[in-house]
Order: sequence, then structure tokens, then C-alpha cells
Amino acid sequence: YQRRVHGDVSCVFSFSIMPPKFDPNEVKVITLRTTGGEIGAASSLAPKVGPLGLSPKKVGEDIQKATMDWKGLKITVKLVVQNRQAKVEVVPSAASLVIKELAEPERDKKKVKNIKHNGNLTMDQIFKIARRMRERSMAKAFIGTVKEILGTAVSVGCTVDGQSPKDIQDKIDSNEIQVPDS
Repeated sequence: YQRRVHGDVSCVFSFSIMPPKFDPNEVKVITLRTTGGEIGAASSLAPKVGPLGLSPKKVGEDIQKATMDWKGLKITVKLVVQNRQAKVEVVPSAASLVIKELAEPERDKKKVKNIKHNGNLTMDQIFKIARRMRERSMAKAFIGTVKEILGTAVSVGCTVDGQSPKDIQDKIDSNEIQVPDS
């Protein structure tokens, strides 16, 4: 507010600050967690994509199309918005990669609760997942990424080559199992 006095008349002016002009070249990134292959509630998408001029319903359908391979799994999705166009990128977590590699049948998340993932993975599958997760891993070397994926296999509850993933980690530490460089 700004107050000006003209003679004996006092006036108050209010200045509203306009938002900055819409820049068509600006790229915004929105990260969301969703269930693969399902249309998320438009009400949960609206506060995130509405201010960018996008339709929450259309974005929900785009997310559903992009996550059909991950049906029934919780997955992280990255929306890259530029010039009111949203591109959907799936960013799978280590756990969702391990569960997908187990190739379990699809389940209805409303009916089946507390799922036990008691399948078996091979070391080649663990290496494949570790190669995919390498760029987001905090480990210095590939062997560390492999151990991270084995730790995820422990928390998911599956076995690796018929053994506990903890035993596989111990064998890697004692050089009984060789891990490739990448």
C-alpha cells in the first residue's frame, strides 16, 4: 500500500504484483509416486499440474499409458513440463525392479494385502538390475551397487540363486563370487 496526500484529501493506492509472464521455454520437473497402470485421482494431480496450465485428467491418462509395464507396482514418475506439454518418464526404484524381475502374476491391490515376494532371482538378474540402477547409486564401484540391490532383495523377501541375499553378500566380500566391473 502506498499513501499519498493531495491537499487535504488522503488517498490509498494498492499495487497488486503481477505474476511473471509465462515462458514457453521454461522446463519444470514434477516427481510423483503412483501405482503403475492405474489412472491416479485427478484431485491429487490438480494442485501439482493445474498451475502449469495442464489438465489433471489428461496427465493422469498419460501416466497410466507410460506405466502399463509396471502394473500394480508403486513407481516413481517424473513429469517434464515444457510449453504446456508434459512428457512422462518412469523412474523405477530398486525394489520395483526386483519385484518386476520376479515376474509375479498381477494382483488386485484392493483385494490382496501384505504380499510375500518369495521368488528366486539369478545373479545375472541382479547384475542387470544393478546396471540399470548404477547412475542413481551412491556406491563408488559397481560391486557396491550390486550389494545395494542384494540388500533390496533382502527387504523384498526373495532369494538369489536359492540362497539368502545376505549369504551372497558375504560370498562377494570373501571373493567366492566374482562381480564384473560393470
